[in-house]
Amino acid sequence: MFPAPSVTGTRALAPDAIILFVTRIVRLFAYGFLSVILALYLAELGLSDAAIGGLFTLTLLGDAGISLWITTSADRIGRKRMLLLSAFLMIFAGILFALTAEFIVLVVAAIIGVISPSGNEIGPFLSIEQAALSEILPDRQRTRVFAWYNLVGSFATATGALASGGLVQVLQAVGHTPLESYRVVVIGYSLVGLVLVLLFSRLSAHIEAAQKAILPRRLGLHRSRMVVAKLSALFALDAFAGGFIVQSLLAYWFRVRWGVEPAVLGGVFFGANILAGISALSAARIADRIGLIKTMVFTHIPSNILLIFVPLMPSLPLAVAVLLARFSISQMDVPTRQSYTMAVVAPDERSAASGVTTIARSVGAAWSPWLTGALLQTAFISAPFFLAGGLKIAYDLLIYRSFRALKPQEEIRESRR
Repeated sequence: MFPAPSVTGTRALAPDAIILFVTRIVRLFAYGFLSVILALYLAELGLSDAAIGGLFTLTLLGDAGISLWITTSADRIGRKRMLLLSAFLMIFAGILFALTAEFIVLVVAAIIGVISPSGNEIGPFLSIEQAALSEILPDRQRTRVFAWYNLVGSFATATGALASGGLVQVLQAVGHTPLESYRVVVIGYSLVGLVLVLLFSRLSAHIEAAQKAILPRRLGLHRSRMVVAKLSALFALDAFAGGFIVQSLLAYWFRVRWGVEPAVLGGVFFGANILAGISALSAARIADRIGLIKTMVFTHIPSNILLIFVPLMPSLPLAVAVLLARFSISQMDVPTRQSYTMAVVAPDERSAASGVTTIARSVGAAWSPWLTGALLQTAFISAPFFLAGGLKIAYDLLIYRSFRALKPQEEIRESRR
């Protein structure tokens, strides 16, 4: 599936890498499975559009707080232990969402637990897994393996979205109410958390941070604090923009704007995530030629221009076509962004650096779903597309200006040859 690391002890390390890929697949399947119906499920429970947006905001804020503690402690306490804890929090959130319609209880589950309204990564899993993979991979393979890691995740999200839409359609066809059919999906989400517990329990000590020197730290960081702070601020802006168009709200927009059925939505987002995964895989080859920062920026700007055009299309087929075109190039910045973050910090800061930047993204993304929920109740239901696209382009220009001179060691070594 992916190139094995060509280092001493490869045979001992390969099983850990395989497990981390499998956990990525299983988890992203669950996220895609849930995201297509989550907003529809909450609406069936009786929540208003504004309440749904507010709950998604609280979900992302809660994720940020829990993830901050888990990821900044993982290199010290143990990456395996923290991955297991995260899986239990996923089970907790899924069970509460399935059992209650009380808004306060849903808020508690959203804040403490791990649940994804977007279909994308949420929680501390990604940061710790990336740090673990970086521990067992040579630098030159990191971006390529991260690209495969994102590819399998996108495929899993796509499959989950397709399975969710189809399952809901079948359940309703045989007599179940929409609420009952959506609840089955939510229960399935919590069961995936149990599968993750079993998988993470099989990881070895090879994934743990190798550098044990005790250095002055804040949030698990020492020498890279300023770099991580700047990256975090810019990633927060990008995520704030992306929060306007999380997959659950995109699905809801297509339902409101065009009356699209859940099974069709599942098919649309299946195709979108497949294309996104392929685009992530292409990023490694481009980065080998022009570098990580240029790949992030030069591929991201066109995708955001396409995003702005989605609501301007006069028909559903054209809107879907433009959305799919956008997804076909939208994820090239993801493995390059992840690899860049791992490359410019010390090995014993990787979980913390990835965690802090990921949490910054969660905090940035937390506020915009609430604004989207409010906009969906007005005549400006397409405004989220324009806000997201415009702000993302601003982020692209700012990160290029700020980091084009700070190159990873592998790019510096390559330029000297």
